[in-house]
Amino acid sequence: MDKKVIEKAAEVISAKTGYFSGVIKGYDVPDLDGYAVLALIDENGYPTASTLAVAKADGIKWLTFATSPDSNKAKRIEKCNRASVCIASSEYNITLVGTIEIVTDLETKKGSWCDVMNDGTHWSGYDDSNFCVLRFNTERYNLFFADDGSEAAGKI
Repeated sequence: MDKKVIEKAAEVISAKTGYFSGVIKGYDVPDLDGYAVLALIDENGYPTASTLAVAKADGIKWLTFATSPDSNKAKRIEKCNRASVCIASSEYNITLVGTIEIVTDLETKKGSWCDVMNDGTHWSGYDDSNFCVLRFNTERYNLFFADDGSEAAGKI
């Protein structure tokens, strides 16, 4: 049963991977349906949560996000690499716990780049020195799907 629930979670994550342009109040933004919540520990030892679009993923094993090396998220990761990701709706809850790292090599950055990110606001391209990738690596998971009541919890 766990295998089927894990595959179902992987399908949800896959459907939310990448950046989808949309317009909200005149601003081009990624589709809010593609966001995940990333929880990190701040400099005072408290949990903080941010919404980010998932750039790439390998099922529930790992997910990547885009940010800048000088962002609060990157600064927090440098001090504590423990993290959690939650992707949820009224139909499912996918909670992943693990570690996160800042990746700056060009190959990974290129693989996580989407053209919609080149809006002139944040980065000029995947080779921009102010662009980096956050790679979350799952260690354990807790999954629930309301449609059939299926759930799974375990370690990768």
